[in-house]
Amino acid sequence: MNIPMPLARSTLILISVLSLSACSSLEELVGTTESVEYKSTVSGDPLSIPPDLTQANKNTRYVAPEGVARLSDYAASQRQRLDPADRVLPRSASMQVLRDGTLRWLSVAESPHILFPQIVEFWNEQGFTIHTQNPEAGLIETDWAENRAKIPEGWLRSALGKVLDQVFDSGERDRFTTRLERDGSRTEIYISHQHMEETPTADGTAFKWVFGKEDPGLNAAMLARLMVYLGAEQAQAAEQVRAASQSTVQGGATQISADRTALTLDEPFDRAWRRVGVAIDSARFTVEDRNRSAGDYYIRYLDTDTGQEIEQPTMFGRLFGSRNTAEPLRLRIHVVEQGGGSVITVLDETGQMLTDDTAQRILTVLADNLKTTR
Repeated sequence: MNIPMPLARSTLILISVLSLSACSSLEELVGTTESVEYKSTVSGDPLSIPPDLTQANKNTRYVAPEGVARLSDYAASQRQRLDPADRVLPRSASMQVLRDGTLRWLSVAESPHILFPQIVEFWNEQGFTIHTQNPEAGLIETDWAENRAKIPEGWLRSALGKVLDQVFDSGERDRFTTRLERDGSRTEIYISHQHMEETPTADGTAFKWVFGKEDPGLNAAMLARLMVYLGAEQAQAAEQVRAASQSTVQGGATQISADRTALTLDEPFDRAWRRVGVAIDSARFTVEDRNRSAGDYYIRYLDTDTGQEIEQPTMFGRLFGSRNTAEPLRLRIHVVEQGGGSVITVLDETGQMLTDDTAQRILTVLADNLKTTR
């Protein structure tokens, strides 16, 4: 039975008055009063090994022991299999939260290929399903999930349990992108997210989903949780995040050229590369690969603002495998150091600089997202 949205929301407000606030380990980690308890809106199998990691099957540590039916039993047996010198991220591993402006990231003394599957499992434990995994690009993207902690706890919800969970909705969704960068013998881990809120239409007769602002504090909270998951003590994670939050370092200014064909960033290459990468993640561009030494992020971009009609396949076309006539472009976002700062441009697949409307739109989006990391 479907309950009308206005009625459900009114009842939710009533329950909020009767309920008590729930405590969260997140509050202890980062000093915030906001609880986090995600539940994915998409079902799936986030623990499948991507094709690029199929070589892991050759190692006995990835083989489930016979007769094990519970995840806890499997984890225990897996820990017994591992030689102590071969364990992933023991508690003595060095982890540090770093900050540049509002951007925070985690530096870990471990290689990306070791960390990648661990981070996939981390998001699964946080209540997310994985939308895409790209080991070559070091990217993990979750599907949308609802923060169930924003639905009030209390005696009424405890009594009705799953019934209320099926009826009420927080009206908010988040999805996260994790990017891994190799830094010598260490790995840098960046977390960004997109937020959507359900808002009433202008006439008040319905609701629609609109994008909200990214919350740097939520990204930092997830970094703290990741630290604990990877073996850090909770007190250590809390102190690291607090210390990074007190940093007064501000990111360099961003300016787009008059013709919108180039973007200048008042940062040396290393800092510019880092901030551009996070801006790409926030813009949700599809990254296929990257080459830091050349300063290139390889992306696929479907320009929906060209004015050309994007033809959708018919039912017969889907049955017989015809493809959408709109194909995404393979482009590069190029970062180069110049005069103490950095310049960002868009290149085509062959490496030629683009100055068309598509390139201008990409740079404008990047400029907007770079401003949020200052």
